[in-house]
Amino acid sequence: MLFRSRFLLLLALAGLLAFVSLSLQFFHLTPVSTAKNGVSSKSRKRVMPEPVTEPPVTDPIYEALLYCNIPSVAERSMEGHAPHHFKLVSVHVFIRHGDRYPLYVIPKTKRPEIDCTLVANRKPYHPKLEAFVSHMSKGSGASFESPLHSLPLYPNHPLCEMGELTQTGVVQHLQNGQLLRDIYLKKHKLLPSDWSTDQLYLETTGKSRTLQSGLALLYGFLPDFDWKKIHFRHQPSALFCSGNCFCPVRNQYLEKEQRRQYLLRLKNSQLERTYEDMARIVDVPTKQLRAANPIDSMLCRFCHNVSFPCTRNGCIDMEHFKVIKTHQIEDERERREKKLYLGYALLGAHPILNQTVSRMQRAAEGRREEVFALYSAHDVTLSPVLSALGLMEARFPRFAARLILELWQDREKPSEHSVRILYNGVDVTFHTSFCQDHRKHSSKPMCPLENLVRFVKRDMFVALGSSGSTNYYDACHREGF
Repeated sequence: MLFRSRFLLLLALAGLLAFVSLSLQFFHLTPVSTAKNGVSSKSRKRVMPEPVTEPPVTDPIYEALLYCNIPSVAERSMEGHAPHHFKLVSVHVFIRHGDRYPLYVIPKTKRPEIDCTLVANRKPYHPKLEAFVSHMSKGSGASFESPLHSLPLYPNHPLCEMGELTQTGVVQHLQNGQLLRDIYLKKHKLLPSDWSTDQLYLETTGKSRTLQSGLALLYGFLPDFDWKKIHFRHQPSALFCSGNCFCPVRNQYLEKEQRRQYLLRLKNSQLERTYEDMARIVDVPTKQLRAANPIDSMLCRFCHNVSFPCTRNGCIDMEHFKVIKTHQIEDERERREKKLYLGYALLGAHPILNQTVSRMQRAAEGRREEVFALYSAHDVTLSPVLSALGLMEARFPRFAARLILELWQDREKPSEHSVRILYNGVDVTFHTSFCQDHRKHSSKPMCPLENLVRFVKRDMFVALGSSGSTNYYDACHREGF
């Protein structure tokens, strides 16, 4: 009898332990070794955590995940939100290209093996991916300014070329385009079904990744568009400054900002030790490794869940990555505090903001040309625009980041027009320097167009502290800076 009681007790304890173990595994409190997609748990491939909630302190891994912007479920966004008596008049979209292959290679290491062909049964996937590829193959009837006509319309290399857009990058912008279609076309009828060429304004730099990103967003926005209605303009400058790129004072601000970056790096002894250790691993001088900008290749590997490289001297690992990424975050924080970058940003972003404001003014007058504008650009395009608008707390532009300016008309007061500013789907209108105080004395959920116009035409120069400078040319050429 005693033996039987002990046996039953042990059996009950074993059952309880099994239940507790399964519960811990279910709630992800203990690691579980499983195989996924045929890759065993002993593989050096990393499993990427999901950025569910923002950590209480700065976490370089969390920030890197946000930067990757891996396509997942449809995101919530605030684009197109307005009281029922407001009419959408025009939309101006600035995007960073989607996920890309690195621009640099870590010396003496093998390039990451990433496939840049577009394959339907490979993640990430989008329902319109195959149709996008098919439609791009028919693009001979489109109008592309030189040298855009010589670029491929979609990525297609089994081993990505340097800087090439990946399938992830295409899917990111197909999603962006579909989201904007649902809001601006289906809900607000921004364009008629028989839209014409002059109702679009499309501009891109001369890189294949920006052209292809723009086309992916456009296809998501206007599926199976008529190629004969498409005209892409080429912008030689990443600042989209057109014929106003010569600005000596802007360049001086940039030199001061680069000097600040250099001094901050010198103060970071942990960063220097990290570079030295990485240089030892790949057997090159530290200076050569630093010049190769290793974080670019490391971010690509991180975003694509590919292991960091190894040599006979050891492996570049996650600790190296975290140190460099943490320094990037610290650099962004100090950049906001020192405000040297702000001077560069105000002059760097003025041409593209001035062009946008002029387009908005024409739309407010009732003209229906260029009611949807798309600038397909780079991080070095969006970053100064964000800073110039006063959005100093905005995160550095992630892959496929989008900044949108909406123009609205009050149907109850047709002569009044307002703007909304949105960054990655978040309404940041009242965080801008020209509209921070407007909410205090107005119940409208928007900012008067006049505020933006006054900011671009006058207050941007006031913010530079340039006495007597009332226009872009004078601000760019003032003496004694």
